[in-house]
Amino acid sequence: MTDKILVDISDNIAWITFNRPEARNALDLEMREAFVGILADLEQDDAVRCLVLRGAGKSFLAGGDVKTMYEATQSMTAEERYKQRLHSMHVTDYRIQTLRRMPKPVLASVHGACAGGGLSLVGACDLAIAAEGTKFTFAFSKIGVSPDGGSSFFLPRLMGMKKAFELAFLSDLFDADTAQEIGLVNWVVPQDKLVEETEKIAKRLASAATKALGNTKALLNASLTNTIEQQMTLETRSLAECMMSEDHVEGVTAFVEKRKAVFKGR
Repeated sequence: MTDKILVDISDNIAWITFNRPEARNALDLEMREAFVGILADLEQDDAVRCLVLRGAGKSFLAGGDVKTMYEATQSMTAEERYKQRLHSMHVTDYRIQTLRRMPKPVLASVHGACAGGGLSLVGACDLAIAAEGTKFTFAFSKIGVSPDGGSSFFLPRLMGMKKAFELAFLSDLFDADTAQEIGLVNWVVPQDKLVEETEKIAKRLASAATKALGNTKALLNASLTNTIEQQMTLETRSLAECMMSEDHVEGVTAFVEKRKAVFKGR
C-alpha cells in the first residue's frame, strides 16, 4: 500500500484521495499500481455503494508524472521506453475499465488543475462536480504524445468529434463552466462549497437502489455499441434482475405506503 492514495469509507461511500499534493497529484508508477488494487477491492465490497475520486491540496490530478517521463528519456532508449509502456498499459487499461464496469456510481470531485490523465479519469467517471476556478487541459499533445486513459473513447461521446479534436490537438486551458457546457462535468459550484455539495451528491447515490444504479450503468455503457434490438433485450433482462432485488420490494412498498424508501443496496 502507499500513502499517495488514501481511502476512507463512511456511510457506504468510499472517498479516494490522490495524495501527492507537492506534485499536483501527478500519477507515478506507485500510485498507478496502488489505484488498481484499491479499485479491485472496492468493486467487490458490497458495503461500498458509491465511490468519490478527489485530490489533496490545490489540485485534482495533473496527469502523469512528466518528470519521470523525462528521466526515462535520459536513461532508456526509445525501444526500451516503448516496451516499458506496453508492459504498463494493463495498469491504465484495468483501472479505467474497472471504473466503467463497476456496478456502483463513481463521482469525480474536481478542483485546481485537471490535466492529461486527470481529465481522462474525469471522463471515465459516471458523474463529475467541479469547483469554480478549476482549470482543465488535455495536455497530451504538449508533451508530444497521444492520449490514453480512455479519453479518445469518452471525449467524442461526451462532446462531439469536432470539440474532441480541438481539445486534443490544441490542449488549450478551459474553465469549469466550459467543462460543464461541453459535458465533461455535471455541476459547477463555488470552491468553498465543493466538499459540501460533493457529500450531498455522494450520499444520495449511496442511499439509492444500488442494483438498479449498477444495471442502469451497464445499460448506458452497452448502448454505445448495441443495436436497438440488442439494447431492448438487455433492458428486459436487466429489469427482471432488478425486480428480484430487496430494494425493488422496498421501493414499491414505500410508494404504496406513501413514505420515502429506505434502500439497503440489496
